[in-house]
Amino acid sequence: MSGQRAPIIPDSSPREVLASRLRGVLAPRPVVREVRMFGGISFMVDERMAVAAGRNGDLLVRADPAAYDDLLERGAEPAKMGKRRSMGRGWISVPQEIIRDAEELEYWVGVGLDSRDAKG
Repeated sequence: MSGQRAPIIPDSSPREVLASRLRGVLAPRPVVREVRMFGGISFMVDERMAVAAGRNGDLLVRADPAAYDDLLERGAEPAKMGKRRSMGRGWISVPQEIIRDAEELEYWVGVGLDSRDAKG
């Protein structure tokens, strides 16, 4: 061996891949902070949570409860804590298959950003 180190391969878990994409979408925002919670990486915009990259690559989205049913029709799923407990109408999960497209990811991030002022 020539003494060269093996290249460092960044974590390419589904959560990290999605987090990297979210960083790109949220880059124009002046105040974004990442916090590890809900088993993923949450993105706080102006100190309020908007979205989180889940460990399996799904997107957890803060949602306006009034729009909950419409968002489920678009492909979101009810967000769960653990296997059974619902997080309520203010939270949805978007499967990674839906957010593979950049425009879809931007749409769902927009849902999270818009809902931060929602009541409920």
